[in-house]
Amino acid sequence: MDQEFEDIDSEGRWQKLYLEIRSQSHECSYKVAKYPENRNRNRYRDVSPFDHSRVKLESTDNDYINASLVVMEEAQRSYILTQASPRLFIQGPLRNTCGHFWLMIWEQKTKAIVMLNRVIEKGSEKCAQYWPTAEEREMAFRDTRFLLTLLSEDIKSYYTTRVLELQNISTGEKREIYHFHYTTWPDFGVPDSPASFLNFLFKVRESGALGRDHGPAVVHCSAGIGRSGTFSLVDACVVLMDKRKDPSSVDIKSTLLDMRKHRMGLIQTPDQLRFSFMAVLEGSKGIKGDSSVQNRWRELSREDQEPILESPPSTQPQARCPTERCNGSQRGGQQEEEGTTDRTTEHRHHLHARSRSRTAAPHNSCLPIILFSQQATQRRQHLQIRHSQDNPKQAQDKRLREEEKKGENQRLLTTSTCGRAPAAAHLQLRQHSHLRQGSPALSNLCAPPPSTASSPLLSVQP
Repeated sequence: MDQEFEDIDSEGRWQKLYLEIRSQSHECSYKVAKYPENRNRNRYRDVSPFDHSRVKLESTDNDYINASLVVMEEAQRSYILTQASPRLFIQGPLRNTCGHFWLMIWEQKTKAIVMLNRVIEKGSEKCAQYWPTAEEREMAFRDTRFLLTLLSEDIKSYYTTRVLELQNISTGEKREIYHFHYTTWPDFGVPDSPASFLNFLFKVRESGALGRDHGPAVVHCSAGIGRSGTFSLVDACVVLMDKRKDPSSVDIKSTLLDMRKHRMGLIQTPDQLRFSFMAVLEGSKGIKGDSSVQNRWRELSREDQEPILESPPSTQPQARCPTERCNGSQRGGQQEEEGTTDRTTEHRHHLHARSRSRTAAPHNSCLPIILFSQQATQRRQHLQIRHSQDNPKQAQDKRLREEEKKGENQRLLTTSTCGRAPAAAHLQLRQHSHLRQGSPALSNLCAPPPSTASSPLLSVQP
């Protein structure tokens, strides 16, 4: 496997391998997702669960939720992948589907939720806030009759572990749910390093929540296919290597193709595919019982540093999942314009690049005009200098004319001090005649001209 990775990496064949996987992936029907009554339950219009593997809600009139059950028999793993989760792969819950999300958790007897995205990323909502914050502590879902309580929260530099209590209000039964939240994995990107990713993965595994004693784990990002697919592929391959005791026997490409039979578009970019190979190779070292390997991952991950701050909020108010006050009364959450399957990945990359190239408009609308005026003045001066350099004779004649005109104006002003004020000054005096009598400014303005010939030239102040 190491040699395979080195060959692909040295030859730059990740794009080719990714396209091969896309072309060999199964195309299955997804008619139910396109029913009119289910449109407002889909975050992306082109990310839909296959009909044969979709999760069905049992206690509602409409059994649809955008979630897929991915079963890896040999690895003894079951995932629910939604547009916000893997194993049970599900989309990031919308504001109007948070109650459905927790109903699915209850019905599937899920013990662990793995969240791989932030609620807000690059100013856009990627997932509703479907759990209570430390300030709220509780959140109620009226449409499905569940009460959710935050019991504890352990915040690390790049992930947060929460313990939640889910109570069925109808029966009074309570269950504890683990919520593992990876907070620094960018959309369409990869984690900082395989070490930090594997440190997180093994924390989830050590909780025992992924075992067969519990229902399928729910792992989600925003669409439930990119980051979710990467997490689940690495986990499944590490489990297979541990089970077979032979890391070289695991075919990563074949494993991914098997998973794609259950949910479309798993792993969205060649970079995510390459990272999966790297993480599987590094993860094979951690299944040999050497505790120093996992200690090294923990040290490299720097999990005890200060956590990275959340993305800045968008200009629009952050949408939260419906609680007791509004749950069930809203329509579907806002749908994004573009989906995230193989067919539109390239288009999404183009949109991201275009949005990054834009710059915010200045708050002062006069600034562009001022800058333009300064540039025009500089350009004019530059042209004048060039003109004078190109035509020295004309420049000299122009200076002589200006000096003659200046001398003529001086003679006229000198003459006006000996007789009467010039017409322009007389006109300005008339314009100021309405000023309040006795004003110092008015007195200075209307004072008669000096009688001595040696006095300075008349200066008329407005």
